[in-house]
Amino acid sequence: MSYFIDTHTHLFSEQFAYDIDAVVQNALSQGVQKMVLPNIDSETINAMLALSEKYPKNCFPTIGLHPCHVKENFEEELQIVADYLQKYPNFCAIGEMGTDLHWDKTFWEQQKIAFKYQVELAKKYDLPIIIHCRESVNETLEMLSTLQDGTLRGVFHCFTGSTQTAEKIIQLGGFMMGIGGVATYKKSGLDEVLPHIPLEYLVLETDSPYLSPTPYRGKRNESAYIPFIAQKLADFKGISIQKLQEITTRNAERLFRI
Repeated sequence: MSYFIDTHTHLFSEQFAYDIDAVVQNALSQGVQKMVLPNIDSETINAMLALSEKYPKNCFPTIGLHPCHVKENFEEELQIVADYLQKYPNFCAIGEMGTDLHWDKTFWEQQKIAFKYQVELAKKYDLPIIIHCRESVNETLEMLSTLQDGTLRGVFHCFTGSTQTAEKIIQLGGFMMGIGGVATYKKSGLDEVLPHIPLEYLVLETDSPYLSPTPYRGKRNESAYIPFIAQKLADFKGISIQKLQEITTRNAERLFRI
């Protein structure tokens, strides 16, 4: 297994509109052969599906409603998600979904409704969930503890928590943590946490175009930068990057069935 998987990359973003083919080829040239594309809302579906249809062996679409896009029309947005699931069999996950208390708390109650609704869709279609939980991980864990019936699986995207939080995620059963560019930042604190999390619970991600790893911090992120994240994580774990690649790729393939 000699390739990487980027489990979270928004390559359909407008920031890639002018050079997306070069971006995909750049990722492939760096050994990143599979890329999971988490949806945001109904406005991003067409661009995401077009990219996955152009690169069916490399780009794998998901469907979901991002918590920061849960607004007055959230029920209509959720219905669109449900409709797509019925007619399009190639989604590898529900997401990007979850909760967010960082930007705006106005629609918190609606976020919780949307979260539970998308969890039920994941159970119905036997798909993993991609969880966004910025400044709301405890609230998210509390909800999941009541929703986990042994069939639910997924990934906590952009994990930056403590060892205690990691233990709670592991105890849920079926869940992994996505490690991205933040792990390469000197003051992230992840150097104290990641050595204690078993590799079987970790996958790699970029969240491109956001959160570029060092040495590209502050610039547009790309899936091609996965090896920088992988090397840092391998250093934390005291193993070779080849071994890290093998384990995280296997984890991602098992989780997303890609």
